[in-house]
Amino acid sequence: MKTALITGTSKGIGKALAQIFLENDFKVIGTSRHGSEGHFKHQNLTVIALDIGNAKSIEIAHKQIQAMQISFDLVINNVGIGPDLNQIQPDMDSFKKTLDVNITGTVFFTQPILPLVKTGGMLINVSSKMGSISLCNYSSSQAYSISKAAMNMHTKMLFKQNKNRIKVAALHPGWVKTSIDGNPDSGRLTPEESAASIYNFITSNFQNGIFWDAEFNEELSW
Repeated sequence: MKTALITGTSKGIGKALAQIFLENDFKVIGTSRHGSEGHFKHQNLTVIALDIGNAKSIEIAHKQIQAMQISFDLVINNVGIGPDLNQIQPDMDSFKKTLDVNITGTVFFTQPILPLVKTGGMLINVSSKMGSISLCNYSSSQAYSISKAAMNMHTKMLFKQNKNRIKVAALHPGWVKTSIDGNPDSGRLTPEESAASIYNFITSNFQNGIFWDAEFNEELSW
């Protein structure tokens, strides 16, 4: 049985991703800020507590994962926030929190996990086309967009460092109906539809180091 590590599995895209991989005979290690409390259950699902914007929480999560003595076929960095989505001017607190979660915490959570990814395994960063500098044609959502641009750079660096051992990609999940922007009814895709597209990409023979739009099945410009 293959094993996937997926962050942010209590709701939205992360929950749908965990469910689709469980349905396809994966063992899943999921993360949630509150651990298993209030999380959905499955016999092949283990949930650990992780507040990825908190360095101490990351340290504790690493210790729990190391204690499991497992290796991963797949790691998906899914967790992310967007408190300034659709806002022209970010405030200092939300700007810092966005970067702490979307890039700083993700980087420092990921680095110690990389040696646990099997040779031939995969690491997927859930990014956004809003992080594409070449596609930028709007002026709102600065913190979110900057964090995702940084995530794309992180992805490229991970690809350069690990291209001879694992596959790495950044994914735009599409415009998904989640609560990230405070309006769960906005969007074109349900979390389940987005997760199905992401699953199809991951299980394809995708190009290593690519930035991919899972909604429209096309490569994106960095």
